[in-house]
Amino acid sequence: MSVLLRGICAAKGVAMGHLYVADRSQLEVTEYALAPQQVEAEVARLFAGVESARRQLQEVKRRIPTDTSADIASFIDTHLLMLQDSALTTVPAQIIRERACNAEWALKVQRDDLVRVFEAMDDGYLRTRKDDVEHVVARIQHALLGKSAGDPVAEEDALAGHVVLARDLSPAELVLLNHQGVVGIITEFGGPTSHSAILARSLRLPSVVGLHQAHTYLKDGDTVIVDGREGVVVVDADARITNYYQGLKESIYTHHKQRERLRDKPVVTRDGHAIRLHANIELPEDVVAVRQVNAAGVGLYRTEFLFMNRATPPDEEEQVEAYASVVLALDGAPVTIRTLDVGADKSCDSVRGGSESVCINPALGLRAVRLCLRETGVFLTQLRAILRAAALGEVRLMVPMVSTVAEVRQVRQLVEMAHQSLVQDGLEHAAAVPLGVMVEVPGTALAADLFAPHLDFLSIGTNDLIQYTLAIDRLDDEVNYLYDPLHPAVLRLVDIILQAGAAAGIPVSMCGEMAGNSSYTRLLLGLGLREFSVPPNALLEIKQAINESDVQDAAAIARAFLGVSDGDARRQLLGRLGIDA
Repeated sequence: MSVLLRGICAAKGVAMGHLYVADRSQLEVTEYALAPQQVEAEVARLFAGVESARRQLQEVKRRIPTDTSADIASFIDTHLLMLQDSALTTVPAQIIRERACNAEWALKVQRDDLVRVFEAMDDGYLRTRKDDVEHVVARIQHALLGKSAGDPVAEEDALAGHVVLARDLSPAELVLLNHQGVVGIITEFGGPTSHSAILARSLRLPSVVGLHQAHTYLKDGDTVIVDGREGVVVVDADARITNYYQGLKESIYTHHKQRERLRDKPVVTRDGHAIRLHANIELPEDVVAVRQVNAAGVGLYRTEFLFMNRATPPDEEEQVEAYASVVLALDGAPVTIRTLDVGADKSCDSVRGGSESVCINPALGLRAVRLCLRETGVFLTQLRAILRAAALGEVRLMVPMVSTVAEVRQVRQLVEMAHQSLVQDGLEHAAAVPLGVMVEVPGTALAADLFAPHLDFLSIGTNDLIQYTLAIDRLDDEVNYLYDPLHPAVLRLVDIILQAGAAAGIPVSMCGEMAGNSSYTRLLLGLGLREFSVPPNALLEIKQAINESDVQDAAAIARAFLGVSDGDARRQLLGRLGIDA
């Protein structure tokens, strides 16, 4: 009998094959006390473990086929950089010295502290960065215990054609599995914005994550189908279901090949509306992926990574280097740099100068622009760095979590102060850059007409806008079923923002996950959206959806959609937009 299991979509596509259950049970470590004369030897053992982990990752990089894109290797580089971070070297060594404990336990203590920091973050993307901490720490612990942390199996081709089930997978493990010919991935943990999930999408490896207790239902050798579009795993499918998925798999392959041919095509709707299609990035290394899909520019460059897990904020030169590398790599294409967006949690210590406060709800607390306007010294340094990078190409400045016009005025004043200080210092820079805000607070959306005259552009951040509008945490398994981008309240806010931008004569873009989901493309075009910024791996799919859309037709449906809530009328409109009800 066929069994259907539902998890979370991580990488689209359909995979069919026999299951290999990887033994990826979590490593158990115990604490044991050291004699005083053993402490320094244990610290040396810790650093030897870190070095061993580094060599393992370098070996993984060496085994990546030479024709693999550079962005794949960049995921391994991220973990290599983490192995150089004092948070995973100096701090555990201090713990060993202070507690006279073994290195594995010191790493566990530090890992638990870091994971708590990430779990307290309000940004869903940053919250899933705890997975990277866990992966890197596990690799060091395995090295200390003399256990393998890399290859799921020893034989190179043993997994060819298989679907792998694991508790979780690191980017390095995923690269190796792909190299070994694995066709699909199922994990019990992880989320759609984890580095492993992002990598799976880059590798076009159909994946379903967050399938809790999958080991209870699945066993080695099961015949499974992984539907990465719907987040579904089918076990022992009958002939009818198998035939359906076989046809779907072939259709997806055909569409993928067609999309690759779109790379250098213009982004224009059938009725002649030119659309700007940009990419979102998190790290300077992501520019490689942006170029591969020939995006018109970067519509969202997050800057949080520069500030995280460190005792002091990055200095101006370090920031200039990071921003300038992206601007130069895009060779004239526009880059929208989002100013610091971190929450009221411990990760802000580098920004807040170690000041302590109790934050009941980090998502609604001292975060993003609120924090920047409190810590103006840190903010001015970032603004100076952005203005200096803007001398090298087209840069826009985007401010997150704005909720009052007064905040916009304060930011403008600080930009001017940054400009004047750079003049005094005789440093090359842009005198001014276009200033916009990420509209993610419902109040800002409702009053967008009052904000627009003070800005050069608006950008809709749908992830938080939907969460705040519907009062749900999309990463909370208990309530995330309520996360609905098509909720009438959400669509009406999007409509209000677009109309405000049009009335003020300034562009409006969208950079949240909604923009990167092709199911919503026609609806958004119909509402009037003309600028999208999406993950690089989704860009060609969105381009295809745009090029196959007719704005005039979509507008009529979208207007009608704003007036319905649920029921048959909603389903009929969804069907006309090509959205599964």
